[in-house]
Amino acid sequence: MKFLAIIGVSLMIALGGGVASAANADKGAKVFKKCKACHSLKAGKKKVGPTLHGIFGSKAAKMKGFRYSKAMKKSGVTWDEATLDAFLIKPRKFMKGTKMGFAGLKKKKDRDNVIAYLMTIK
Repeated sequence: MKFLAIIGVSLMIALGGGVASAANADKGAKVFKKCKACHSLKAGKKKVGPTLHGIFGSKAAKMKGFRYSKAMKKSGVTWDEATLDAFLIKPRKFMKGTKMGFAGLKKKKDRDNVIAYLMTIK
């Protein structure tokens, strides 16, 4: 099922020019307020969760000094628009065994906007 979700989102990106193409990074900054209690945007700064600075193109579970779940370590995920969108729908469904307790972002627009925002953090 996870595979089908990734394929579907990837196809949508290929046909539509990217998840973030119609999204709004400023609105994404507001959505990110739900994330900032656990995630920092500063390079190397961990909180309850790892930093999200420079997440795009990086492999999951690669921040030094952060204790990731076995599921995250073994996932093989490379974070891009498609994988992050699929993960943010319902993290524990996408990656069984993840430590992330966040329920997810149900609204596609919220996910698109927060992804657009995260793409600006490099």
